[in-house]
Amino acid sequence: MKFTLSWLKEHLDTDEPLEKLADKLTMIGLEVENIEDKARALAPFTIARVISAEQHPNADRLRVCMVDTGDGGAPVQVVCGAPNARAGLISVFSPPGTFIPGKNITLGVGTIRGVESRGMLCSAAELQISEDHDGIMELPADAPIGAGYTQWAGLGDPMLEINLTPNRQDCTGVHGIARDLAAADMGRFKDPAIKPVKGEFPCPVKVTVEDARLCPGFALRLVRGVNNGPSPEWLQKRLTSIGLRPINALVDITNFMTYDRARPLHVFDAKKVKGNLTVRRARDGESLLALDGRTYTLDSGVCVIADDHGVESLAGIMGGEASGCDANTTDVLIESALWNEINIAQTGRKLGINSDARYRFERGVDPSFMVPGLEMATRLVMELCGGTPSENVVVGKTFADDRVVDFPLTEVKRLAGIDVPLPEMKLILGRLGFMMAGPGPVVKVAVPSWRTDVHGKADIVEEIVRIVGVDKVPMTPFERGDAPRKPILTTIQLRTRRAKRALAARGMVEAVTWSFIAKPAAELFGGGQPELALANPIAADLSDMRPSLLPGLVAAAQANADRGFPDVALFEVGQVFKGDRPQDQFVAAAGVRHGFASSKGTGRHWSGSAAADALDAKADAFAVLSAAGAPMQALQVVPGGPSWLHPGRSGTIQIGPQNVLGYFGELHPRALEALRADGPLIAFEVILDRIPAAKQRPTRAKPVLELSPFQPVSRDFAFIVDRSVRAGDIVRAAQGVDKKLITDVSVFDVYEGKGIEDGKKSIAIAVTIQPREKTMTDQEIDAVGAKIVAEVAKKTGGVLRA
Repeated sequence: MKFTLSWLKEHLDTDEPLEKLADKLTMIGLEVENIEDKARALAPFTIARVISAEQHPNADRLRVCMVDTGDGGAPVQVVCGAPNARAGLISVFSPPGTFIPGKNITLGVGTIRGVESRGMLCSAAELQISEDHDGIMELPADAPIGAGYTQWAGLGDPMLEINLTPNRQDCTGVHGIARDLAAADMGRFKDPAIKPVKGEFPCPVKVTVEDARLCPGFALRLVRGVNNGPSPEWLQKRLTSIGLRPINALVDITNFMTYDRARPLHVFDAKKVKGNLTVRRARDGESLLALDGRTYTLDSGVCVIADDHGVESLAGIMGGEASGCDANTTDVLIESALWNEINIAQTGRKLGINSDARYRFERGVDPSFMVPGLEMATRLVMELCGGTPSENVVVGKTFADDRVVDFPLTEVKRLAGIDVPLPEMKLILGRLGFMMAGPGPVVKVAVPSWRTDVHGKADIVEEIVRIVGVDKVPMTPFERGDAPRKPILTTIQLRTRRAKRALAARGMVEAVTWSFIAKPAAELFGGGQPELALANPIAADLSDMRPSLLPGLVAAAQANADRGFPDVALFEVGQVFKGDRPQDQFVAAAGVRHGFASSKGTGRHWSGSAAADALDAKADAFAVLSAAGAPMQALQVVPGGPSWLHPGRSGTIQIGPQNVLGYFGELHPRALEALRADGPLIAFEVILDRIPAAKQRPTRAKPVLELSPFQPVSRDFAFIVDRSVRAGDIVRAAQGVDKKLITDVSVFDVYEGKGIEDGKKSIAIAVTIQPREKTMTDQEIDAVGAKIVAEVAKKTGGVLRA
């Protein structure tokens, strides 16, 4: 929402400085995102006169200008390439050291083709006051030489931009913003009553509303004999100051009402409307050429305003070009209506239209201002364009339903921890438009029609606290001692945080992808059920709730590769959906690696390559499970996985066959083709919800980290085994020899080929032996090694490789 300081002061009588108003806006919940003060930004630019403009000796398109800057000194030499640079021209001059916003540079003294230039004559585009960059600015002959340009041009009106939360529809108009500032003691709110305009004749156009759920209220009026020329200077400045383009007086009035009073209106050229108006659902296949020049094909989910000829307007979103007002308009129909918020949002999303009207109607406009808004617009039309008004045609409701909240006066203290006296509460709520009645301790609070977001006690507390000041809420420390505060975060929230940290520590970058994916991708990853399809998707390729995080991550990795960054490691922790029941929704952690984004580095590894492979994905998955508190000693890795993983380069992580925690490996070529991604691509996904909760053991003993003072010993063993033997079986056999003495067993080589019999393979492991009581002798180490060889032979049939 954008507005200027002078516009705000039309509704707020205040002498407060701009900075204080901006700070107060943010404190009361209307966060100021940007302040554009052209008077301050363009202060160094002055009005100057070109004394002479001679041809540059070394360039055909440049001129050497002598410029009178009006400071009483000698003329300044400026090299200028503008085609309109000439003697006698009055323009805008910037001296060295000036920041040029349109070029994003700070001007210095330069030499251009051998000629020194000590300043610059500027175009409007270089000052960012318009898009005109064809030549330098030409000012009137009476413009004062040496004066500041912004002061002379009247650009000293700062523009503020606030970021509105979706519930504050009332502040999509400057009038509502002024009300909030007045409630916060920033000035006096100006809210004069809107006087009705007496109709001179019955309106000849009738209105029929076929479905009151789509259009709860509709008001219409005809004004005859208007003169639709350019709008006056004050109105054009209002609109251009916030980036809107003036069109004509009738259209500018509706835009002004939209931003001034949060009341979108529409004007029809009455002579182009055939017969009466009907508010109805569009018929499948109907179309409309809208005011944005695009033709939209409609269906029965779209609410329209139609005449006897057909559709004339997309209700609450955009009018049609056929009935639009132009310079030849003499009779105008002014429409002020109420629309169903959900239908407006659905239609705008379906058709891809983001208009100022949609922005306000989908948040819910003030229903009680429907008719007063029409009266105010009528008066503006008569003042600016003349004309004779008809009587109003009103269909449906003109007032909102009464909302009265039973409000305990102690609720502010209970929820916010601050004491606000009753007189101050009444003053704040009264300034915001609420009415309080009753002796207490429970009072009645009537909610104004423009505050559609206020429904209960907590909402009223919020209104009081934000005006009093959130900074007034005291800091209250949590109680310690015998009854400390219980942990706030749930188990899944803790697992989510720890999983993110673990993956970030492994060099992966967090991504946030859509919760919706295309149906083919959903079906590929086990989804695509009808109950997971969206009834109203925001895009065709975002039609289904995701059953896995991997389609979004694969798309993100491919987008990076397409832009020249193939070596990426991305992860995401978020919800996946296996069904439409709450118990079918899980929190998962997933990641993908592409190219040389490996976690192995240059360390010892059997693959001998830094490219990412399935073991990287396995290590990522195990890091997540360990950080999330999974019982690592109980985890089992089973070869293979779902159909979207390569059958020979993947694995399943489980705690028994009934509790599958996740998968890892290389994506199947068919999956890559379906996702339009380049391989190989390594991925993993684990379901954090499926990790069993840690057992609570009542004990007072504190865990002790036992560090041995003796040097660990590492020994390598290579075993010849049948090709069907899994490396994990050899690892478990070696670990079982002495679980206290043997602290680590890892695979570092797998080999098949020359020197190995057919049907056999060589698996090499590294065993770490950690002495606990004394330094071990060679004989003791050899004895442990012999036990390892014997145990592997017993469990797997493996023979020590010669």
